[in-house]
Amino acid sequence: MTRRVLFASRLAAAAFSAVWIAASPAAAQQCGGDFRQFLADLKQEAISRGLSAQAADRTLSGARVDQTVLARDRAQGIFKMPFLEFSKRVISGYRMKNGAANMQKYAAIFQRTEQEYGVPAPVITAFWALETDFGAVQGDFNTVNALATLAHDCRRPELFRPQLIAAIEMVQRGDLDPQRTTGAWAGEIGMVQMLPEDIIKFGRDGDGDGHVRLKESAADAILSAGAFIQHLGWRRGEPWLQEVTAPQNLNWAETGLGNAKTGAQWAALGVQPRWGQISSNLPASLILPQGRKGPAFLAYPNFNVYLEWNQSFVYTTTAAYFATRLAGAPVYNEGNPEPGLSDAQMKQLQTKLANMGYDVGKIDGILGSGTRAAVRDAQQRLGMPADAWPTPALLNRL
Repeated sequence: MTRRVLFASRLAAAAFSAVWIAASPAAAQQCGGDFRQFLADLKQEAISRGLSAQAADRTLSGARVDQTVLARDRAQGIFKMPFLEFSKRVISGYRMKNGAANMQKYAAIFQRTEQEYGVPAPVITAFWALETDFGAVQGDFNTVNALATLAHDCRRPELFRPQLIAAIEMVQRGDLDPQRTTGAWAGEIGMVQMLPEDIIKFGRDGDGDGHVRLKESAADAILSAGAFIQHLGWRRGEPWLQEVTAPQNLNWAETGLGNAKTGAQWAALGVQPRWGQISSNLPASLILPQGRKGPAFLAYPNFNVYLEWNQSFVYTTTAAYFATRLAGAPVYNEGNPEPGLSDAQMKQLQTKLANMGYDVGKIDGILGSGTRAAVRDAQQRLGMPADAWPTPALLNRL
Protein backbone atom coordinates (compact mmCIF):
# COMPACT_ATOMS: atom_id res chain seq x y z
CA MET A 1 0.00 0.00 0.00
CA THR A 2 1.36 3.40 -0.89
CA ARG A 3 0.55 6.78 0.57
CA ARG A 4 -1.93 7.47 -2.22
CA VAL A 5 -4.91 7.67 0.08
CA LEU A 6 -3.19 9.60 2.81
CA PHE A 7 -1.86 12.20 0.36
CA ALA A 8 -5.26 12.43 -1.26
CA SER A 9 -6.84 13.08 2.11
CA ARG A 10 -4.31 15.80 2.92
CA LEU A 11 -4.98 17.40 -0.45
CA ALA A 12 -8.71 17.25 0.16
CA ALA A 13 -8.27 19.53 3.15
CA ALA A 14 -6.75 22.26 1.01
CA ALA A 15 -8.70 24.93 -0.79
CA PHE A 16 -9.75 24.19 -4.37
CA SER A 17 -7.04 25.42 -6.69
CA ALA A 18 -7.24 28.61 -8.71
CA VAL A 19 -6.11 28.78 -12.33
CA TRP A 20 -3.38 31.28 -11.52
CA ILE A 21 -0.71 30.57 -8.91
CA ALA A 22 2.31 32.48 -7.70
CA ALA A 23 5.37 31.28 -9.58
CA SER A 24 7.91 33.74 -8.22
CA PRO A 25 7.89 37.05 -6.35
CA ALA A 26 7.76 38.87 -9.69
CA ALA A 27 5.57 36.72 -11.88
CA ALA A 28 2.52 34.48 -12.10
CA GLN A 29 2.26 31.12 -13.84
CA GLN A 30 -0.77 29.70 -15.57
CA CYS A 31 -1.50 26.00 -15.25
CA GLY A 32 -2.67 24.05 -18.26
CA GLY A 33 -1.95 25.17 -21.80
CA ASP A 34 0.96 23.91 -23.86
CA PHE A 35 2.86 21.36 -21.76
CA ARG A 36 6.30 22.16 -23.17
CA GLN A 37 5.82 25.87 -22.53
CA PHE A 38 4.67 25.03 -19.03
CA LEU A 39 7.89 23.09 -18.43
CA ALA A 40 10.00 25.90 -19.90
CA ASP A 41 8.40 28.40 -17.52
CA LEU A 42 8.91 26.02 -14.61
CA LYS A 43 12.59 25.70 -15.51
CA GLN A 44 12.94 29.48 -15.25
CA GLU A 45 11.29 29.43 -11.85
CA ALA A 46 13.69 26.72 -10.67
CA ILE A 47 16.65 28.79 -11.85
CA SER A 48 15.25 31.87 -10.07
CA ARG A 49 15.19 29.78 -6.90
CA GLY A 50 18.90 29.00 -7.16
CA LEU A 51 18.76 25.63 -8.89
CA SER A 52 20.94 24.93 -11.92
CA ALA A 53 19.68 24.98 -15.49
CA GLN A 54 21.42 21.64 -16.00
CA ALA A 55 19.43 20.01 -13.15
CA ALA A 56 16.20 21.49 -14.48
CA ASP A 57 16.92 20.20 -17.97
CA ARG A 58 17.82 16.74 -16.68
CA THR A 59 14.58 16.62 -14.72
CA LEU A 60 12.14 18.09 -17.21
CA SER A 61 13.45 17.26 -20.67
CA GLY A 62 11.79 13.85 -20.82
CA ALA A 63 8.71 14.66 -18.74
CA ARG A 64 5.32 13.81 -20.16
CA VAL A 65 1.66 13.88 -19.12
CA ASP A 66 0.56 10.57 -17.64
CA GLN A 67 -3.15 10.05 -18.25
CA THR A 68 -3.24 7.20 -15.72
CA VAL A 69 -2.17 9.65 -13.02
CA LEU A 70 -5.06 11.95 -13.94
CA ALA A 71 -7.47 9.03 -13.86
CA ARG A 72 -6.24 8.00 -10.41
CA ASP A 73 -6.52 11.57 -9.17
CA ARG A 74 -10.12 11.88 -10.26
CA ALA A 75 -11.12 8.46 -9.01
CA GLN A 76 -9.43 8.63 -5.62
CA GLY A 77 -11.45 7.85 -2.53
CA ILE A 78 -10.96 7.33 1.19
CA PHE A 79 -11.60 3.95 2.79
CA LYS A 80 -15.24 2.99 3.11
CA MET A 81 -14.60 -0.25 4.96
CA PRO A 82 -15.42 -0.18 8.68
CA PHE A 83 -12.53 -0.29 11.13
CA LEU A 84 -12.78 -3.97 12.07
CA GLU A 85 -12.85 -5.15 8.47
CA PHE A 86 -10.05 -2.86 7.36
CA SER A 87 -7.77 -3.49 10.34
CA LYS A 88 -8.13 -7.26 10.02
CA ARG A 89 -7.29 -7.05 6.35
CA VAL A 90 -4.12 -4.97 6.69
CA ILE A 91 -2.73 -6.12 10.06
CA SER A 92 -1.80 -9.60 8.95
CA GLY A 93 0.33 -12.21 10.65
CA TYR A 94 2.93 -11.55 7.95
CA ARG A 95 3.11 -7.87 8.84
CA MET A 96 3.25 -8.55 12.57
CA LYS A 97 6.06 -11.08 12.10
CA ASN A 98 8.05 -8.94 9.69
CA GLY A 99 7.46 -5.83 11.75
CA ALA A 100 9.02 -7.48 14.78
CA ALA A 101 11.89 -8.84 12.66
CA ASN A 102 12.63 -5.42 11.15
CA MET A 103 12.56 -3.69 14.53
CA GLN A 104 15.19 -6.19 15.65
CA LYS A 105 17.22 -6.04 12.42
CA TYR A 106 17.38 -2.24 12.45
CA ALA A 107 17.45 -1.81 16.23
CA ALA A 108 20.46 0.54 16.14
CA ILE A 109 18.92 3.02 13.69
CA PHE A 110 15.56 2.83 15.48
CA GLN A 111 17.33 3.62 18.76
CA ARG A 112 19.11 6.55 17.17
CA THR A 113 15.84 7.80 15.69
CA GLU A 114 14.06 7.71 19.04
CA GLN A 115 16.98 9.45 20.73
CA GLU A 116 17.05 12.25 18.16
CA TYR A 117 13.34 12.67 17.40
CA GLY A 118 11.43 10.93 20.20
CA VAL A 119 9.50 8.64 17.86
CA PRO A 120 9.50 4.97 18.96
CA ALA A 121 10.18 2.07 16.61
CA PRO A 122 6.64 0.60 16.57
CA VAL A 123 5.17 3.88 15.29
CA ILE A 124 7.55 4.09 12.31
CA THR A 125 7.34 0.36 11.67
CA ALA A 126 3.55 0.40 11.42
CA PHE A 127 3.67 3.16 8.79
CA TRP A 128 6.46 1.33 6.96
CA ALA A 129 4.31 -1.81 6.84
CA LEU A 130 1.05 -0.15 5.80
CA GLU A 131 2.60 2.14 3.21
CA THR A 132 4.83 -0.25 1.27
CA ASP A 133 5.00 -3.66 3.00
CA PHE A 134 8.48 -2.78 4.26
CA GLY A 135 9.56 -1.46 0.87
CA ALA A 136 8.20 -4.28 -1.29
CA VAL A 137 5.43 -2.22 -2.93
CA GLN A 138 6.56 1.36 -3.49
CA GLY A 139 4.59 2.24 -6.62
CA ASP A 140 5.61 2.09 -10.28
CA PHE A 141 4.69 5.57 -11.51
CA ASN A 142 7.54 7.69 -12.82
CA THR A 143 7.85 10.34 -10.13
CA VAL A 144 8.73 13.28 -12.40
CA ASN A 145 5.92 12.44 -14.83
CA ALA A 146 3.41 12.13 -11.97
CA LEU A 147 4.39 15.48 -10.46
CA ALA A 148 4.58 17.26 -13.81
CA THR A 149 1.16 15.91 -14.76
CA LEU A 150 -0.48 17.09 -11.54
CA ALA A 151 1.35 20.44 -11.52
CA HIS A 152 0.23 21.11 -15.10
CA ASP A 153 -3.34 20.04 -14.30
CA CYS A 154 -5.52 22.88 -13.01
CA ARG A 155 -7.14 21.12 -10.07
CA ARG A 156 -4.41 21.74 -7.44
CA PRO A 157 -1.32 23.19 -9.12
CA GLU A 158 -0.36 25.18 -6.03
CA LEU A 159 0.15 21.90 -4.19
CA PHE A 160 2.06 19.98 -6.86
CA ARG A 161 4.18 22.68 -8.50
CA PRO A 162 6.42 23.08 -5.40
CA GLN A 163 6.86 19.30 -5.34
CA LEU A 164 8.16 19.37 -8.91
CA ILE A 165 10.61 22.17 -8.02
CA ALA A 166 11.74 20.06 -5.06
CA ALA A 167 12.24 17.10 -7.41
CA ILE A 168 14.64 19.24 -9.46
CA GLU A 169 16.57 19.97 -6.28
CA MET A 170 16.72 16.25 -5.52
CA VAL A 171 18.12 15.64 -9.01
CA GLN A 172 20.74 18.33 -8.42
CA ARG A 173 21.71 16.61 -5.16
CA GLY A 174 21.98 13.25 -6.87
CA ASP A 175 19.07 11.75 -4.90
CA LEU A 176 16.56 11.31 -7.75
CA ASP A 177 16.93 9.84 -11.23
CA PRO A 178 14.37 11.47 -13.55
CA GLN A 179 14.14 8.42 -15.77
CA ARG A 180 14.26 5.65 -13.18
CA THR A 181 12.81 6.94 -9.90
CA THR A 182 9.28 5.63 -9.39
CA GLY A 183 6.71 5.85 -6.63
CA ALA A 184 3.03 6.49 -6.00
CA TRP A 185 0.75 8.20 -8.51
CA ALA A 186 0.78 11.45 -6.52
CA GLY A 187 4.57 11.68 -6.38
CA GLU A 188 5.41 10.08 -3.03
CA ILE A 189 8.72 8.24 -2.94
CA GLY A 190 10.30 5.45 -0.96
CA MET A 191 9.65 2.97 1.81
CA VAL A 192 7.62 5.42 3.90
CA GLN A 193 6.26 7.35 0.91
CA MET A 194 7.41 10.93 1.39
CA LEU A 195 6.93 13.81 -1.05
CA PRO A 196 9.96 15.61 -2.53
CA GLU A 197 9.49 18.78 -0.45
CA ASP A 198 9.33 16.68 2.72
CA ILE A 199 12.40 14.74 1.64
CA ILE A 200 14.29 18.00 1.08
CA LYS A 201 13.28 19.30 4.51
CA PHE A 202 13.24 16.15 6.61
CA GLY A 203 15.22 13.55 4.67
CA ARG A 204 18.10 12.20 6.75
CA ASP A 205 21.15 10.16 5.78
CA GLY A 206 20.83 7.19 8.08
CA ASP A 207 23.49 4.96 6.53
CA GLY A 208 26.23 7.58 6.16
CA ASP A 209 26.68 7.39 2.38
CA GLY A 210 26.12 11.11 1.87
CA HIS A 211 22.72 10.69 0.20
CA VAL A 212 19.06 10.38 1.19
CA ARG A 213 17.70 7.43 -0.73
CA LEU A 214 14.38 6.39 0.69
CA LYS A 215 13.74 3.74 -1.95
CA GLU A 216 16.81 1.63 -1.26
CA SER A 217 18.01 2.49 2.25
CA ALA A 218 15.95 1.33 5.22
CA ALA A 219 18.19 3.38 7.52
CA ASP A 220 17.50 6.55 5.54
CA ALA A 221 13.77 5.79 5.50
CA ILE A 222 13.57 5.15 9.25
CA LEU A 223 15.54 8.24 10.27
CA SER A 224 13.69 10.45 7.78
CA ALA A 225 10.31 9.17 8.98
CA GLY A 226 11.29 10.00 12.54
CA ALA A 227 12.25 13.56 11.59
CA PHE A 228 9.02 14.03 9.63
CA ILE A 229 6.78 12.60 12.37
CA GLN A 230 8.47 14.83 14.93
CA HIS A 231 7.75 17.80 12.65
CA LEU A 232 4.07 16.81 12.59
CA GLY A 233 3.95 17.33 16.36
CA TRP A 234 5.01 14.07 18.02
CA ARG A 235 5.41 14.39 21.80
CA ARG A 236 8.36 12.40 23.14
CA GLY A 237 7.63 9.69 25.69
CA GLU A 238 3.84 9.92 25.45
CA PRO A 239 1.33 7.26 24.33
CA TRP A 240 -0.78 7.61 21.21
CA LEU A 241 -3.64 5.11 21.49
CA GLN A 242 -4.85 2.74 24.21
CA GLU A 243 -7.65 0.22 24.08
CA VAL A 244 -10.16 0.56 26.91
CA THR A 245 -13.54 -0.68 28.04
CA ALA A 246 -16.36 1.77 28.70
CA PRO A 247 -19.44 1.37 30.91
CA GLN A 248 -22.72 1.07 29.02
CA ASN A 249 -24.25 3.95 31.00
CA LEU A 250 -21.64 6.41 29.72
CA ASN A 251 -22.89 9.61 28.14
CA TRP A 252 -21.88 8.71 24.60
CA ALA A 253 -22.27 12.29 23.42
CA GLU A 254 -19.03 13.03 25.27
CA THR A 255 -17.05 10.67 23.04
CA GLY A 256 -15.33 11.44 19.75
CA LEU A 257 -12.26 13.40 18.73
CA GLY A 258 -13.94 16.73 19.38
CA ASN A 259 -14.27 15.95 23.09
CA ALA A 260 -11.39 15.54 25.51
CA LYS A 261 -11.00 14.82 29.21
CA THR A 262 -7.98 13.88 31.25
CA GLY A 263 -7.26 10.22 31.65
CA ALA A 264 -8.18 10.55 35.32
CA GLN A 265 -11.58 12.00 34.40
CA TRP A 266 -12.29 9.12 32.03
CA ALA A 267 -11.27 6.65 34.72
CA ALA A 268 -13.64 8.33 37.17
CA LEU A 269 -16.45 7.74 34.65
CA GLY A 270 -15.68 4.03 34.63
CA VAL A 271 -13.39 3.80 31.58
CA GLN A 272 -10.81 1.08 32.21
CA PRO A 273 -7.68 0.07 30.28
CA ARG A 274 -7.52 -3.33 28.63
CA TRP A 275 -3.74 -3.18 29.01
CA GLY A 276 -1.28 -0.88 30.74
CA GLN A 277 -2.27 2.14 32.78
CA ILE A 278 -4.34 5.15 31.74
CA SER A 279 -2.20 8.29 31.56
CA SER A 280 -4.06 10.24 34.20
CA ASN A 281 -2.74 13.73 33.46
CA LEU A 282 -2.89 13.66 29.66
CA PRO A 283 -5.93 14.85 27.71
CA ALA A 284 -7.57 12.09 25.72
CA SER A 285 -10.62 11.50 23.55
CA LEU A 286 -12.66 8.33 23.74
CA ILE A 287 -13.08 7.12 20.17
CA LEU A 288 -15.51 4.42 19.05
CA PRO A 289 -14.71 3.44 15.44
CA GLN A 290 -17.88 1.31 15.19
CA GLY A 291 -20.01 2.68 17.96
CA ARG A 292 -20.45 1.90 21.62
CA LYS A 293 -20.70 -1.88 21.05
CA GLY A 294 -17.40 -2.16 19.19
CA PRO A 295 -13.77 -1.55 20.20
CA ALA A 296 -13.05 1.58 22.26
CA PHE A 297 -9.81 3.53 22.47
CA LEU A 298 -8.41 6.52 24.30
CA ALA A 299 -6.70 8.74 21.74
CA TYR A 300 -3.96 10.86 23.34
CA PRO A 301 -2.40 14.03 21.83
CA ASN A 302 0.04 12.00 19.72
CA PHE A 303 -2.94 10.55 17.86
CA ASN A 304 -3.27 13.96 16.19
CA VAL A 305 -0.01 13.22 14.36
CA TYR A 306 -1.70 10.28 12.68
CA LEU A 307 -4.44 12.62 11.48
CA GLU A 308 -1.75 14.91 10.06
CA TRP A 309 -0.28 11.93 8.20
CA ASN A 310 -3.67 10.79 6.88
CA GLN A 311 -7.11 12.28 7.51
CA SER A 312 -8.94 8.99 6.97
CA PHE A 313 -10.24 8.03 10.42
CA VAL A 314 -10.21 4.32 9.60
CA TYR A 315 -6.63 4.42 8.30
CA THR A 316 -5.27 6.49 11.19
CA THR A 317 -6.98 4.41 13.86
CA THR A 318 -5.68 1.24 12.21
CA ALA A 319 -2.13 2.59 11.92
CA ALA A 320 -2.12 3.74 15.54
CA TYR A 321 -3.60 0.45 16.75
CA PHE A 322 -1.07 -1.50 14.67
CA ALA A 323 1.74 0.42 16.37
CA THR A 324 0.36 -0.52 19.80
CA ARG A 325 0.33 -4.18 18.72
CA LEU A 326 3.96 -3.94 17.65
CA ALA A 327 4.66 -2.40 21.05
CA GLY A 328 3.13 -5.42 22.80
CA ALA A 329 -0.58 -4.68 23.16
CA PRO A 330 -3.03 -7.58 22.81
CA VAL A 331 -5.53 -8.03 19.98
CA TYR A 332 -8.54 -5.76 20.43
CA ASN A 333 -11.86 -6.89 21.81
CA GLU A 334 -14.11 -6.80 18.76
CA GLY A 335 -17.31 -6.55 20.76
CA ASN A 336 -20.54 -6.88 18.82
CA PRO A 337 -21.07 -3.68 16.82
CA GLU A 338 -24.47 -2.86 15.41
CA PRO A 339 -24.68 -3.35 11.63
CA GLY A 340 -23.58 -0.32 9.67
CA LEU A 341 -24.86 1.10 6.40
CA SER A 342 -24.20 0.10 2.82
CA ASP A 343 -22.69 2.65 0.46
CA ALA A 344 -26.11 3.53 -0.94
CA GLN A 345 -27.59 3.82 2.55
CA MET A 346 -24.73 6.04 3.70
CA LYS A 347 -25.32 8.39 0.79
CA GLN A 348 -29.03 8.40 1.60
CA LEU A 349 -28.20 9.26 5.22
CA GLN A 350 -25.85 12.05 4.17
CA THR A 351 -28.53 13.48 1.90
CA LYS A 352 -31.06 13.47 4.71
CA LEU A 353 -28.60 15.10 7.11
CA ALA A 354 -27.66 17.73 4.53
CA ASN A 355 -31.35 18.53 3.97
CA MET A 356 -31.65 19.03 7.73
CA GLY A 357 -28.90 21.66 7.58
CA TYR A 358 -25.87 19.62 8.60
CA ASP A 359 -22.55 20.16 6.86
CA VAL A 360 -21.56 16.64 5.83
CA GLY A 361 -19.44 17.76 2.89
CA LYS A 362 -19.71 15.80 -0.34
CA ILE A 363 -22.42 13.12 -0.56
CA ASP A 364 -19.89 10.35 -1.11
CA GLY A 365 -20.79 7.50 1.21
CA ILE A 366 -17.70 8.12 3.36
CA LEU A 367 -18.09 8.33 7.12
CA GLY A 368 -15.87 11.36 7.57
CA SER A 369 -15.60 13.76 10.48
CA GLY A 370 -18.48 15.97 9.28
CA THR A 371 -20.84 13.03 8.87
CA ARG A 372 -19.82 11.59 12.24
CA ALA A 373 -20.54 14.89 13.97
CA ALA A 374 -23.89 15.19 12.24
CA VAL A 375 -24.81 11.61 13.16
CA ARG A 376 -23.94 12.22 16.80
CA ASP A 377 -26.08 15.37 16.93
CA ALA A 378 -29.00 13.69 15.16
CA GLN A 379 -28.81 10.75 17.56
CA GLN A 380 -28.98 13.13 20.50
CA ARG A 381 -32.00 14.91 19.07
CA LEU A 382 -33.78 11.61 18.61
CA GLY A 383 -32.94 10.33 22.08
CA MET A 384 -30.68 7.59 20.73
CA PRO A 385 -27.22 6.69 22.12
CA ALA A 386 -25.03 9.38 20.57
CA ASP A 387 -22.01 7.27 19.61
CA ALA A 388 -21.69 8.65 16.04
CA TRP A 389 -22.10 5.21 14.46
CA PRO A 390 -24.73 5.37 11.68
CA THR A 391 -27.13 2.43 11.70
CA PRO A 392 -30.23 1.37 9.75
CA ALA A 393 -32.25 2.28 12.87
CA LEU A 394 -31.00 5.88 12.67
CA LEU A 395 -31.67 6.05 8.94
CA ASN A 396 -35.23 4.81 9.50
CA ARG A 397 -35.82 7.32 12.28
CA LEU A 398 -34.72 10.17 10.05
